[in-house]
Amino acid sequence: METIFWSLSQRLLALGLSVVLESGFWLRADRDAKRLGARALGVAVELRYLEVPLDERWRRISLRNQRPPWSQSPITRQQLAGWDGFFEVPGPDEMALFDVPPARV
Repeated sequence: METIFWSLSQRLLALGLSVVLESGFWLRADRDAKRLGARALGVAVELRYLEVPLDERWRRISLRNQRPPWSQSPITRQQLAGWDGFFEVPGPDEMALFDVPPARV
């Protein structure tokens, strides 16, 4: 699905439209690939990273786990903690490679 989303995103960007991608960015290499691909199309690229502590993420997932269809296959705290080690947090050096989001009015 990510390949399809990225292909469609490139077509939309080439038409001058804005695109928001929010999946598939756990690794810096993946973020670099999308940033460079968008830059090749001549568009600005922003990275919005929101740091959310593990306890807060678990609180949100716990609530979600209570509702169908998620209650049929709930995420465990152990799974969440295990996945944490796979995510590469963007540091200041990486953030500097992206455009600064415009100021809100």
